[in-house]
Amino acid sequence: MSRLSDTALSVLDLAPIRQNGTAAETFANSVDLARHVETLGFKRYWLAEHHNIDGIASAATAVLIGHVAGATRHIRVGAGGIMLPNHPPLVIAEQFGTLETLYPGRIDLGLGRAPGSDGVTMAAMRRDPRAGVDDFPERLDELRGYLAEAQPGQRVRAMPGQGTHVPIWLLGSSGYSAQLAARLGLPFAFAAQFAPGYLFEALRLYREQFRPSSVLDSPYAMVGMPLIAAASDERANLLATTAEQKFLNLIRGNSTRAQPPNQQLDWTPRERASVQQFLGAAVIGGPDSVRDGLERFLEATGADELMIATDVYDQQDRKRSFEILAEVWRS
Repeated sequence: MSRLSDTALSVLDLAPIRQNGTAAETFANSVDLARHVETLGFKRYWLAEHHNIDGIASAATAVLIGHVAGATRHIRVGAGGIMLPNHPPLVIAEQFGTLETLYPGRIDLGLGRAPGSDGVTMAAMRRDPRAGVDDFPERLDELRGYLAEAQPGQRVRAMPGQGTHVPIWLLGSSGYSAQLAARLGLPFAFAAQFAPGYLFEALRLYREQFRPSSVLDSPYAMVGMPLIAAASDERANLLATTAEQKFLNLIRGNSTRAQPPNQQLDWTPRERASVQQFLGAAVIGGPDSVRDGLERFLEATGADELMIATDVYDQQDRKRSFEILAEVWRS
């Protein structure tokens, strides 16, 4: 079999809110897509924590994970990820311990150390911006303790949570989390869906420094990547203008709500280069182009699993993109 057919495929849902759309519409689309990719054989369905971004509806990430898990049957559902510095580890252990208790063997907890918000929003969450993220390893250790078996004399326990052993992943877009995941023997996921520049160095550091643990005997690397598949290259490139407009508006400080496809984008050469940098790991095209692009990507990265982010405007186009990907995968 080809390298592609040996690789697990998963989905990253950025819970996009469309222009003139609503969060309720987004949540309905998330459930619809999760059910769809479950039937197609995808392994995981992850959602990410973002705050104060008008184009993303997954701020209450654990709540939305529970909603999606309750509407599906066997696909793993999780966080890609929870920004641990924003929360007391005990609270995250209780949330994900509850999810694991409700949906046994189906919950993943991916963790990041970025704030997922700006300074004003951090203050609104009662987080001191001066605190930084230097205590991330200590927070992680505390969280893992709340999910492990209780220790003799342990005065604070996560109920539920204690002893649930929810699988933990470290997420990142630099070498920091890669090296920490390696040192702890945890699975690592790189966020090439928006920051592909450090991908190869992070994977190298993770694999070279990996230490076997009770969790993993050998490194396991997942790579998040943008992918848009359609009937033809031309159609896929048109659909991709929704993602291009989103990054363009992010650069300009405008609303990031999903915009309909647009054949003519009004951008400067510098803006276009910046957008292309965000989408540097993207695979966009018809079935043959998608197959070739994925095989090249897998040959270059050696990823054990791919987490696909498909940012298009219309829900049916989004579902069809995953159908085409599944057909390429199975063939």
